[in-house]
Amino acid sequence: MASKSFPWVLMPVPWADGPQFTRGTHDGLPLLSYGCAPKNKLATRRQLRALGLRPNGQDPVAVLYVRHSASGKTVFASLYLIERAAPVRPMTPAKFTALAKANLARRICGNCGKDPLYVLPTSTHLCWPCFELTSDTPQAA
Repeated sequence: MASKSFPWVLMPVPWADGPQFTRGTHDGLPLLSYGCAPKNKLATRRQLRALGLRPNGQDPVAVLYVRHSASGKTVFASLYLIERAAPVRPMTPAKFTALAKANLARRICGNCGKDPLYVLPTSTHLCWPCFELTSDTPQAA
């Protein structure tokens, strides 16, 4: 079915000297199907991060599409050139402190003000004992 939606097209691409077969274009970028992208030249944001890199402000050079067979959904991901990527910026003490404060705020119970040492649900902001107390009380109608 994918061949009907995205036929093979021979076109010039930024990561190769000559034209390459792609699945056409998507948002003006070459479209590649799963397994067709050169792994040593192109990577998604997550793949760059796993390599200790970041896109470095570059725009995507291609789009990867994956069709999930069970749900029938098609997912698109931007691909970046690995050679233009830069190393991830190191964590500074100020960034580390800010991150620690933000994570602590996610753990403070809105009712008792204690830290139960786990991240609280965003729907209630209550620790489990406080949640049980509020759910046991009969609701006034």
